[in-house]
This record gives sequence, C-alpha cells and structure tokens, in this order.
Amino acid sequence: MRGLWLGLDVGTQSTKALVVDGDARRVVARASVAYDLIAGLPEGAAEQDPKTWADAVVACLRQVSDQGVDLSSVRGVGVSGQQHGLVLLDAAGGVVRPAKLWCDTATASEAAVLSERFGRAVPTGFTASKILWVQEHEPENWAKTATVMLPHDYINFLLTGRRTMEVGDASGSGLFDPVARGFNGREVELMGGGVGDRLPELVEAPEPVGAVSAAGSSWCGLPAGALVSAGGGDNMMSAIGSGATTPGPVVLSLGTSGTVFACADRAVIDPDGLIAPFCDSTGRYLPLLCTMNVTGVTEEVREAFGMDHGALTERASSVAAGCEGLLWLPFLAGERVPDLPTASGTLTGMRHGWLDPAVLFRAAIEGTTLNLAWGAKRMAGLGVSIDAVRVVGGGSKNALWRQVAADVFGVPVVTLEEPESAALGGAIQAMWTEACGSDVSADLGAVGEGLIRTGGEVEPSASGVAAYAGVYERYCGALARVYGV
Repeated sequence: MRGLWLGLDVGTQSTKALVVDGDARRVVARASVAYDLIAGLPEGAAEQDPKTWADAVVACLRQVSDQGVDLSSVRGVGVSGQQHGLVLLDAAGGVVRPAKLWCDTATASEAAVLSERFGRAVPTGFTASKILWVQEHEPENWAKTATVMLPHDYINFLLTGRRTMEVGDASGSGLFDPVARGFNGREVELMGGGVGDRLPELVEAPEPVGAVSAAGSSWCGLPAGALVSAGGGDNMMSAIGSGATTPGPVVLSLGTSGTVFACADRAVIDPDGLIAPFCDSTGRYLPLLCTMNVTGVTEEVREAFGMDHGALTERASSVAAGCEGLLWLPFLAGERVPDLPTASGTLTGMRHGWLDPAVLFRAAIEGTTLNLAWGAKRMAGLGVSIDAVRVVGGGSKNALWRQVAADVFGVPVVTLEEPESAALGGAIQAMWTEACGSDVSADLGAVGEGLIRTGGEVEPSASGVAAYAGVYERYCGALARVYGV
C-alpha cells in the first residue's frame, strides 16, 4: 500500500497521531497533545469541549509536519476516539454544549430509568443516559440539537462535512442492536424527544466516510480529496492495531480506563450488561469489558508522593505479591464492572507503616488488575477463551505491571512494538478501505502485515500465580463485604 497514511486517536487525556509509510511498512512520525477535563463541574460530571479535540488534531499535524512529513502526501486518514461521549451539533454544524464523556457518572439515575424502560441493563457510561440527561436538565439545548454524534465521528465531520456514526462506535450508544448491526427502533422510540430524527446515517468499514473537503483541508492542512475511513471507537481501533481482528487474540488495555476484549464471529450477549456486546470496526464483533479506574489510580499515588514512575516501580517491585494483606478496591471514579457508578474506592487490610509509596503503588497496580480479572472471568463464562493476552496502553510500559497481569490472569502477556495501537489501527483501517475500493475481498490482515509486531513475552511465575489465587479470593470477599457484589 503505497504512500503515507495517518492514524488519529482522540482520547480522554490526549490526542495522538501516527504517520505510516505504506511502502516501508513503518511509522515515520508521531505526535501527542495533552489536555484536561473541564474543571469545576458538579461531582460525577466529566466533560470536554469538542474544540479541545479539534485544536489538538491541528497541533498534532503541525508536529508531524515539523518532523519532515509533507501533509500533502497523506493519502488517507482513520480516526479513533474515546467511546460513548455525547456530542450535540446544531443545524449549522456548531457544537451545542460540551461533550459529556464516557466517565461521566452524573447520569446514573438516567441509566436506571432507561434500564427499566428498555427491560435490559443500560450502563451509566453509555451515550443513551447522557441524551436523557440533556433532555431532562437542559431542554433548551436539546431543542437546538440537530444531530447526535460520538467523539471520533465529530472529527470525521470536521474533515468531510458529513454527519455519520460508525457501527462499532455506535454499538456503545446504548441504543443499538448488535445482532442486526443497526439502531434499535423500539428503544429509540422509547427514548422520546425525537431522538430518532437526530441520529445520523450509519457507516461501516470498509465503506469510507468520504474525502477531506476543502473546508476540512483549510482547517487541518490535510489535502482535499484524501480518503477518510469510517474510523471507530478507541477499543475497536486498538483491536485492529493489535491484530485482534480474527477470533483468538485477547487484548488487555491499561489506560485511563481498562478493557479486555477479543474478536468474535457472533455477538456475545451478557444478560446483566457487564460485558458489552459491541460490534467491531471490521464487520465482526468485539465482546468487551471496561473498568473506569486503571492508570488514574497509579497516578494518584505518584502525584501524592511526587515520585516518578521508575523510582516507584523499582521500590514496589520489592514489595511481596499481595502487599501482605493490603487490598485496594480502586473505584475512585465509580465503576462500570462491577456496576457501581456512584461508588468510591476502599483500602482494606491497612497496618502500621503501610502508608508507604511503594506499598500503595503496588496495591494500586494489583487492585486495578484484580478488578479486570474479575470481569474477565465473567467474559470467559460467556465463551471467550483467554489463553494469552496482548497488552497495550500506558500501563503496558511498566514491567512490574506486566508481570502482575501475567500472574493474576495466569497466562502469558505479550507486548506490542507499537504502544499506540488505536492510532495505528486508524492508519491500517484507512489503508484497508483504500484497498477494498479496488478489491472488495482485500484482506485486512495482509494490509496490516509488517506493521503489527509483537515485542517481548512475560510468562506467569508459578509462585506469583499461587500467591494471586489467594489474593483474588480475598478481593472477591472484599467486593461482597463492602459493595454487596
């Protein structure tokens, strides 16, 4: 696949860009721009101005241009984005209000209302509860709304002028039928407020959204006419960028949130709604669990003690597995798995001398990983086999965390050479979309060949597996005692 291809990942904490040389099969430039949530909001609310993402995209492209990339040579772009965020556009294409994000738990009561209305569990983080919140709390803003979009679709809109929603990302809206791969008409009607009239056209890869428009080119500097693929949610695009596009590989993502997901040929339906029955962004399915508290918990410790990751990791590595009884149930921002949207975190088993940065840092790593394992056991019970794990995200760079994950899950943990799997997935999807334009049977795996390379492998240790089997039982007991789970 000749030429340059751009992958963008519009996340919660930053936007990242990768430029891939399709001839050399390598990343030739990368960029990142960090940002924050809007400060001073009521407890549980989490919002960002979509302009923040747009400005970050432009800044990333300026960075890659400064690295010698000729933006006029970019043939196509694929956009990944944080899932579930509610972006409201008016008829003129203006943003009506700041986007309510996946980690916004202020909509817990609305999620409960919709769960009762629909007759199934609607997670607080999903978009539907945010729509109902705006209808009830800001009816004037809902009246201005012409289109409901998701974060990555908003960037696609800026690039092309086309209002769409990609199927994989849309399957996290809370209004989607994953088996039919379309909106659930009954539930859309039950939402009320004319939601159906505000949902955009669905697109599914390898169908492109379109091409960069003249206005899009003027906005960001990409050439008019460059292909814009359908893109997808960050988990869907990470699946592409980590090679999980056929059944088999299981991916563990250690970022702001934590996820465990795998490709499947059929929709995997959890009657309790803890395992999301997502569609992926390649025509298959992506059963996924998501926890809300991962690297944010370790960052709390690092910031509290003013230490860097290297020093903390070195000291925490000398602490025994299980922290001699200290458990951290890490629900600092509520939790999705288990379903505890208004919960706070708990430290249990504290003894004299344990308010130590090394002990707390290891307890944070262990607690977040144990919680992911709690969800993964449920996923395994629904038929998803977990024989090995590919680990991605910021936490995957930490050697101690990789070993803890291997010991807790009891399977080998494999790293990838490219840590930004979602941005890489965007670039690969754009290349695949282009290939399918001339050959509808073009193989996605072949397109990504040479770009997705595994790195090291961490084997579980016999002593670690044995130790964490007991720690896991204590973790489950603490969940039951403290939260009734």
